[in-house]
Amino acid sequence: MKFKHAILIIFLVLLADQASKIYIKTHFAEYDDIEVFSWFKIFFIENEGAAWGVKIPGEYGKLILTLFRIIAVFGIGYWLWDAVKKQSSRILIVSIALIFAGALGNIIDSVFYGVIFDHSTGKVATLFSQEPYGTLFHGKVVDMLYFPLIDTKLPEWLPIWGGKRFTFFDPVFNIADSAISIAVGLLIVFNKRAFGTK
Repeated sequence: MKFKHAILIIFLVLLADQASKIYIKTHFAEYDDIEVFSWFKIFFIENEGAAWGVKIPGEYGKLILTLFRIIAVFGIGYWLWDAVKKQSSRILIVSIALIFAGALGNIIDSVFYGVIFDHSTGKVATLFSQEPYGTLFHGKVVDMLYFPLIDTKLPEWLPIWGGKRFTFFDPVFNIADSAISIAVGLLIVFNKRAFGTK
């Protein structure tokens, strides 16, 4: 597989990711949602931290996380270049390209969204606002894909959890996250084909 094909994958994922995030930011207030199906909603939230909203505590926690992501994406970029150079399997190259695109998509939010958007709390954000909500490297990641496949109340007779609400699948994510998850899935399922030698 040629390097230009990997670049095309990265470009298409980034285009879809950023177009969807900018649309959501400029059409939804935070926590607005639309039910597409009973098991799929567009639900806008902003994530200040890493996966599942995990934060690094302290004044410089967000900056440390963003810088770590930037360093990681350089490492992934080198891995991609090396895999193409060594003519690794197509599955490996596609997976690395998806991981790179996903990581870069969320880095764009973290680095730039704080200075190009205003707040989404209680209102729809403005693109290129005169009063941005943050600073460079302190943006929030936009998430909007929500799949509450199961949303029910547990039976009263169940010990400890009886009568409580149970939902599955709770995380809200974006296209960049999806690209990374698909890539990891490909590498797990097709492990021997991805990493096997010719």
